Amino acid sequence: MATTTEEAAGHAADAAHAMLPGTDAHGSAVGMPQLVFETFPNQIFWLLVTLVVIYLVLSRIALPRIGGVLAERAGTISNDLATAEELKLKAKEAEASYTRALAEAKTEAGKIVAAAKAEIQADLDVATARADAEIAAKTAESEGRIGEIRAGALEAVNAVARDTAAEIVAVFGARADAGAIDAAVAERIKG
Repeated sequence: MATTTEEAAGHAADAAHAMLPGTDAHGSAVGMPQLVFETFPNQIFWLLVTLVVIYLVLSRIALPRIGGVLAERAGTISNDLATAEELKLKAKEAEASYTRALAEAKTEAGKIVAAAKAEIQADLDVATARADAEIAAKTAESEGRIGEIRAGALEAVNAVARDTAAEIVAVFGARADAGAIDAAVAERIKG
């Protein structure tokens, strides 16, 4: 009788094991548990719950913050571009002012030379040299100022472009080294 009780217990264990999802009639495992059709409704339910939670977290928390950061950066970029445009206009105005001053200086120098020729021929060389030296000094000084203004404006535009490009790259989550950004900005400015 002991063997029948043991056999009955063994058959009961086998029957319980065979009733588990993912097992065949003999109780051995059949493939991957995720692919057992009896558990599909449960898996689909938890998949939908997880997707809804992820959707709510993204739509209510993450995406509004990202949108705010993008809007702020876009405003900063447009302000920087407007500032660069203003600096460019100021540089053009300074160049026009320089051109007028140079024309006035040349006109005045011509008058000085004409008056010196009429008065004394001997002082002509001295007066001409003095006037030419003054014109050259004013011209060199004005050209130096314009060169500084142009260099400053170009440098500011380049700096704004580099900073803007770096920020845009950072916003999209990529990394770019400063050399690549500088090369791209230099190439774009050249045309």
